[in-house]
Amino acid sequence: MRSLVFAAAISTAALLTAPALAADGATVGPNGETPTPVAELTLSDAEVAKVAEGGYTAALVWHELYDWSGAVAQGAKDEFERLGIEVVAETDAGFDTARQKADVETVMAQNPSIIVSLPIDPPTAANVYGIARDAGVKLVFIDNAVNGFTHGEDYVTVVSADLFQIGSKAANALAAAMGEEGTVGYMFHDADFPVTNQRDQAFKATIEQDYPNMEIVVESGMTDPANAEDIARAMLSRNPDLGGIYTPWAEPALGVLSVLRQQGNTDTKVITIDLNEPVALDMLNGGNTAAIIADEAYAIGVYAARAAAASLLDRSVDPFLVVDALAITPDNIVEGWEKSLSHQPPESVMSAAQ
Repeated sequence: MRSLVFAAAISTAALLTAPALAADGATVGPNGETPTPVAELTLSDAEVAKVAEGGYTAALVWHELYDWSGAVAQGAKDEFERLGIEVVAETDAGFDTARQKADVETVMAQNPSIIVSLPIDPPTAANVYGIARDAGVKLVFIDNAVNGFTHGEDYVTVVSADLFQIGSKAANALAAAMGEEGTVGYMFHDADFPVTNQRDQAFKATIEQDYPNMEIVVESGMTDPANAEDIARAMLSRNPDLGGIYTPWAEPALGVLSVLRQQGNTDTKVITIDLNEPVALDMLNGGNTAAIIADEAYAIGVYAARAAAASLLDRSVDPFLVVDALAITPDNIVEGWEKSLSHQPPESVMSAAQ
């Protein structure tokens, strides 16, 4: 493995674990809620035993299943098993709102006590989950709430990542790779999507507030990852000496990396969010990727299940629970991958990390 050399004195361990943020700002929930760290939600042995005696069941209604949501799902399944709650259904809507509605209607035939789900389209999601809410199902949402639903009455809680922390750690990692000086290209998600919006804004705020010798010299909105290569070419044509580029998640990062390779550019550092095998390999093989920021996806599932169980015991649960973010570099990629997704990286990544 070729280790990433940080020009600034920021250790890998510090990037991985540090929760403190210098930049002003904080993650807020879908309705402006203050975040509560998931670690504050606990169940006593007596409460676990009481839940296990209840004969409860759960259904998992996903927006779509891929590496990240698969880790969330596994966390929920493992916690439900610990709690003696049977998972009776799991669906994949393929990011189709109509299909998600049909999935909810289908799983309701199983009479679940709990549904854990990520709503695809919050403004119309009341039509998706209304049948479950009206039947008294305990609804726990991932990332998004449902417009018109009231916390504590219509749903239990929303579990997500600390989005400001993700964006801020991306800025800190890029600053470390650039020696805390130089020019930056900022590719943001140009859509009304609170998860990416908060991460993007936190990155920008951290660079502007904490790194006076770094300057964001070009900002480019992206709606379709397929356009990332064109955006990167335009950024670099106007600013050929860019020290770093921020991308909002791994798929557009691959487009940026492709352009940098085509241009023979080995100097511009790239930061992105969410674990991805090709991006990880670029980082491990000494490419442009400086670090990857990820959330504790498996823990999101664990605490979604735990929140549902607490609600079954008539305990109130705070409206917005958040997990920590991880800054993953070549030095901690195996540890970080396991902490985020609760399984080892792909064999290719494991081999490159040796």
